[in-house]
Amino acid sequence: MKRAVAVAASGGRDSTALLHAAARQAALLGIDVVALHVHHGLMPEADAWLERVRRQARRWDTGFAAERLPGRPTRGESIEAWARKERYAALARLARATGCELVLLAQHRRDQAETFLIQALRGGGAAGLAAMPRMFRRDGVTFARPWLGVGREAIEGYLRCHRLRAVDDPSNADPRFARGRLRAVWPAWTLAFPDVETTLARAAQRAADEAALIAEVAAADLAGLMVEGGVLPVKPWLQLSPARRVAVLRLWLATALAAPVPETLVRRLVDELPRLHRARWPAGEGDLVLHRGGLAAAAAAPRRASGSRPVAH
Repeated sequence: MKRAVAVAASGGRDSTALLHAAARQAALLGIDVVALHVHHGLMPEADAWLERVRRQARRWDTGFAAERLPGRPTRGESIEAWARKERYAALARLARATGCELVLLAQHRRDQAETFLIQALRGGGAAGLAAMPRMFRRDGVTFARPWLGVGREAIEGYLRCHRLRAVDDPSNADPRFARGRLRAVWPAWTLAFPDVETTLARAAQRAADEAALIAEVAAADLAGLMVEGGVLPVKPWLQLSPARRVAVLRLWLATALAAPVPETLVRRLVDELPRLHRARWPAGEGDLVLHRGGLAAAAAAPRRASGSRPVAH
């Protein structure tokens, strides 16, 4: 049975170039290529884009598989976050269905620089500033970004060299989205700082290295605290240095809540845990409860009309 690799193909410029390059290289190596397309149902052009990728796959002798997302973002949910989450879940399903253990993604160096800036503007720490990893696992599938160190100009040159046509998604320049607003001022950035793309991508790599070190230290510290039954013992936690205390708390919260951890909650706990003996904090769908020297996740208690301040003693 021949090995197969998948390419996430939207029909846009970057993924069109990647699908074409992968198909040419795979033919030399005796590997099958499958184009995976996710129909988000958010743009009126989406049906035409699906058919374009289908035709590309046929023309370049690759496999093709597509999935139409059945849902829509819930009220108040970020369209960008919803689309990203659902797209990766759909790509993983398609990859498993077509026997592909590896999915190639077409993000490049400018995408990485933009992600770094967006995370910085949102106040992200080392993990956020690390931006996009070159490789990661999700839902039993490996995703890789082989062009993360490649400049956009090189990809544009590839398209011209091979006379490849692609679609332009208008949402990429939509000012409603953070990335669209950033792209509107990107020419000014490059005029003022000609090496901005390379520099920010390099900064993202440094942040990734630092985030990995923080995660390793926090995991070792948390293991040393002898957490039992999911309860974080506060007294030994307080013996850690302030920086390590914050890192351990973030790691424990991520496990205990199984949901994104608001930085406001982290800072509130860091400030209040040392001086309280009993307290309850609302956290996501439940509560965090401090009792008998341990911090634990619990079901939500009825809220009082006066607000969500912890009951402390």
